[in-house]
Amino acid sequence: MALRAEYEIGCEALPLVDVAAAVPDATIELSIGLGEGERPRFTAVVTADAETTAAVEDAFESTAFVGEYRLVVREGDTSRYTIAPGTSMAEQLGDRLDDLEDLRALYETPVQIEFIRATPTGWLQAGRFADRAAFDELREFWQRNTAFHLRKLTPVGDDARDRFGTGIDADADDGLTHPQRAAVRTAHRMGYFEIPRTATLDDVAAELGISASSCSERLRRAQTHLVETHVDAADRERLPLLETPHD
Repeated sequence: MALRAEYEIGCEALPLVDVAAAVPDATIELSIGLGEGERPRFTAVVTADAETTAAVEDAFESTAFVGEYRLVVREGDTSRYTIAPGTSMAEQLGDRLDDLEDLRALYETPVQIEFIRATPTGWLQAGRFADRAAFDELREFWQRNTAFHLRKLTPVGDDARDRFGTGIDADADDGLTHPQRAAVRTAHRMGYFEIPRTATLDDVAAELGISASSCSERLRRAQTHLVETHVDAADRERLPLLETPHD
């Protein structure tokens, strides 16, 4: 089933995050050109008043990521730029990722990124994925490397129907991977979360056919994600999402 996801990647090394941090009053959306090797060309759409836009251009001059930028068009408070990177993605992110090749492979999977917004702490993205496995691969990569917050995950297409006929996958918006969800459900069924517990971590791990350390990691990741998504999210200020991406 195809899915649409909206999520935040908390990585300050991502392109133009330093610009967004330097000029937080500006809205900066990005798109990435394809087929240009280690330094794909970027398009940046900046929405801000004239003074703030000038501050963004000053920040372009000072960030290592921007090798060269060119104003394409300015209409009111919206300015569109092309950016030729001054650093490769390996130079930009290499120290922050466990395997840059995994990142390259990740975006060769069936995914269509609808928009990217640079924020002072990372990137806000929305994309469409061919199936849950493609989304889980992206989410697990970023969870291994940095903070990842899922905002929304919904099915798309004519086949988006659950057993109740509502068009919503019953598990689609919990944000857990299949192994994490299985671990939580098994632990709950066996009484691991009961007070007092009626099952140990070893019991749950044996039921799942994995080691106790792997089981513990899945449960901790699941608990962390659920708290961040369903508890912390209520207190965290959210940026508005674009309804339509910029080309």
